[in-house]
Amino acid sequence: MTAEQLAALHERCFVTPRPWNADEFRDFLASPLCFLRCEAGGFVLGRAVAGEAELLTIAVAPEARRSGIGRRLMAAFDDGAKAAGAEQAFLEVAIDNAAARALYLGTGWAEAGKRRGYYHTPEGQSVDAVVMTRTLADGGRA
Repeated sequence: MTAEQLAALHERCFVTPRPWNADEFRDFLASPLCFLRCEAGGFVLGRAVAGEAELLTIAVAPEARRSGIGRRLMAAFDDGAKAAGAEQAFLEVAIDNAAARALYLGTGWAEAGKRRGYYHTPEGQSVDAVVMTRTLADGGRA
């Protein structure tokens, strides 16, 4: 997917946090630390350094949700993180994003803390982020 395609799908999926634009995706994709995994209807973007991976964002088209794409993308994130040598992964998710939190919990992630007022809605309200973590089984070792 191109940066423009990623931004268009991200815009369809997010209000809080705000959707990323094509330039932001281009910047991530230019980094050797980032990895992108795509499938029809969705993508996941991660970054790995010094044994840790961060799930930066995941997006599944609204009409494609509840079809298994999210779970496959989470597995693809794990594979990309392990390939980059990560042993531990983390992410932040808006506390009111019940669907994403359920996906993460269902794929082995655990809540580790909160970031108060981390996100901001278009109306200017603050929304807490839940920090989640996951140990990656083999950390990229064969």
